[in-house]
Amino acid sequence: MTAAPYRLARVHPLDAADGPLPEQFFVRNDASGFAGPDGTVWTVVATPFPASAGNQNSPARAGWTTGARVSEDQFSFLAPCAPANVFGMAHNTGAPGRALPPQAFHKAASSVIGPGEAIRLGPEAGRVEPEAELTVVVGQAARHLTLENARAAILGFTIGNDVSDRDAQKSDELWISAKSPDTFTPLGPWIVVGLEDRGRPIGIVHNGTELSAASSDDLGWGVGEILVYLSSFMTLQPGDVILTGFPAECRPLAPGDDVVCRVGGIGELRNPVVAGE
Repeated sequence: MTAAPYRLARVHPLDAADGPLPEQFFVRNDASGFAGPDGTVWTVVATPFPASAGNQNSPARAGWTTGARVSEDQFSFLAPCAPANVFGMAHNTGAPGRALPPQAFHKAASSVIGPGEAIRLGPEAGRVEPEAELTVVVGQAARHLTLENARAAILGFTIGNDVSDRDAQKSDELWISAKSPDTFTPLGPWIVVGLEDRGRPIGIVHNGTELSAASSDDLGWGVGEILVYLSSFMTLQPGDVILTGFPAECRPLAPGDDVVCRVGGIGELRNPVVAGE
């Protein structure tokens, strides 16, 4: 990863024509401050995932060619990638997690949504909770990584919300029904490339109330170790995401709620909660 952090985002032009798939372009911002004037003007770039068909740019059009400058009033943020695989790490908090072998679970790629999109709670949902997580975005195909080379496979980090139905977890040993309902994996709002992942504050703001936060240092297994583990039995693909674990406080969700996931150095991922069909 690079020494000077910058942001990459996948965005949808507000003046885009309707089509079978929403127009999507990748943009880059090198400003050190996210909220200042320079932080809201982006440069159109080629896809950072050329080997991932799910992440191809839309055909160029006026104002959106590579190198063009676009401002945030011209687009909305999408999930920063369209992963083939979404992984989460089970029981990965502190010493108790470290005492157990690393274990991952799979979330459906169809559960991914972007910033501002609604988390939908169906009538069958039980106690559903959000989990703010430092999330790895894989940049290149990788297999049999080692601690020495694991970080070369990382494009950057984003924020993931591992929405989880706790009641379903009790009855589903594989957690598929608990973790993979539609809208249960918000991602975004962008990828920070070159971020140092150690010591990152992690927390949730629920309906305006800031809950007790923790740190990425509170995870049982670190980022490099997670990559070594996952790549030991499968090939990680460009655009895949790995939610590394949730060490902080959460509260159950209900329709009408507003949930903000925070990770220091990346920003905030906000999603409303609504009743689903």
